Amino acid sequence: MDSTALPRRIYVGGMQTSHVQGICIDTARKYMYFSFTTVLVKTDLDGNVVGSCGGLTGHLGDIDFNDYDGRVYGSLEYKAASAFYCAIFDAGRIDRVGMDAERDGIMTTVYLTDVAADFTADMNGDGIFDGNTADTPDHRYGCSGIDGTSFGPAFGNVSGDAARDTTDRLMIAYGIYGNTGRADNDYQVIGQYDYRDFKRYERPLTQSAPHKSGPAAPEKKYFLFTGNTVYGVQNLEYDAYTKSWFAAVYTGQKQQYPNYPLFRIQSGAPVSGKLLGQEGDADAQLLSLAEGAEHDGDLTGYRFPYGQTGLIALDDGYYYISKNGKKADGQYSDVTLWRWNGHDPFERV
Repeated sequence: MDSTALPRRIYVGGMQTSHVQGICIDTARKYMYFSFTTVLVKTDLDGNVVGSCGGLTGHLGDIDFNDYDGRVYGSLEYKAASAFYCAIFDAGRIDRVGMDAERDGIMTTVYLTDVAADFTADMNGDGIFDGNTADTPDHRYGCSGIDGTSFGPAFGNVSGDAARDTTDRLMIAYGIYGNTGRADNDYQVIGQYDYRDFKRYERPLTQSAPHKSGPAAPEKKYFLFTGNTVYGVQNLEYDAYTKSWFAAVYTGQKQQYPNYPLFRIQSGAPVSGKLLGQEGDADAQLLSLAEGAEHDGDLTGYRFPYGQTGLIALDDGYYYISKNGKKADGQYSDVTLWRWNGHDPFERV
C-alpha cells in the first residue's frame, strides 16, 4: 500500500456522544472506524458516514482492525458492574446508521477475568471495595480498567512480517488511575491474548446482565515503567516500520517524572524482574522503552501532543493521527496524515 496516495485528511463530526477514543482503518476495503465511546462509526476515506453501531451503555475505548478476520476489536468497560470486555464488531455488516450492538447482532464480547480481578482487588485488606475512584489504595497496579488495544507480534517475536497472520497477538493495555499518593501505579500493564482462542468465549452482550465468558488470564502480562500517567495507555499501536509499539497517554502529575505524552516501546523480549513499589511480583515480565526524543534517567519519550484519541501506524513510515474537539453540532475527529522523522517524532504531510 502506498500511503502517500491516501487522503491527507479525514474529518468526521456531528457526533452526539462523548469524545472520540480510538480510530482504525481497513485499507483493503477503504473504510475507517471511529470509537466515539458509545458508538462505533464507519466511514469511507472521504469521511462520509456509511454506518454506525450504538446502543452501548459502557465505555468503548481504543480500537484496532484485524486484517485477518475483517473485524474491529476494542476495549469495552462497565465499571459499575466491574465488567471489562474485548468487544468484537462484525465490520462488514455495519451498513447503515443507527444499528444496535445488542439487537442487530453486530457485536460479540469476551470477558477479561484478570482485568476485573485487578480492578476489584482489595489492596489494603479492609474488606471493602472502594469502587471507581482513584482516591484509594485499592485496585492492583492502580488498575482503572482497560483502553489501549492493538494487534502486533508478541514481544520478542519480531523476526519479520511474513508470518504476522499466525504470530500476531492482541494486546490490551490497562487504564491506570493517576493517584499521586501511591507508588505502585507507575507501570503500564499490557495483557497479551491470542484472538483466535476468543471464538470459544465470544457471546452477545446483554448489558443489563453482563456475562463472564472469557479466559481466566491473558497468555502473558507485561509491565512497562513510564512513571505516572492519568488513566494509562489511551492508544496503543504496533508499527512495523519502526518495529516498536507506540503508547499515547494523558500526562502524569508526579513531579519526579518527565511525564511524556507519548512513549515508544521496544518489541524485544521482556526480562524478569521485580516491580518497584509493589509487594510480590518478583518475576514480572518487564518491557523496555525505545529511544525517544528526550530522556530523563531511564525514561525516554516524546512531547508530541496528539495520539491519545487516535493513532494508526500504516507500517511504511506514515501515520493517521486524530485530533478531537467539539463544535455546535457535536463531537468531531479530525484525522490527518503524518510521516516519521524520528525526532518529534512525526511531521504533518
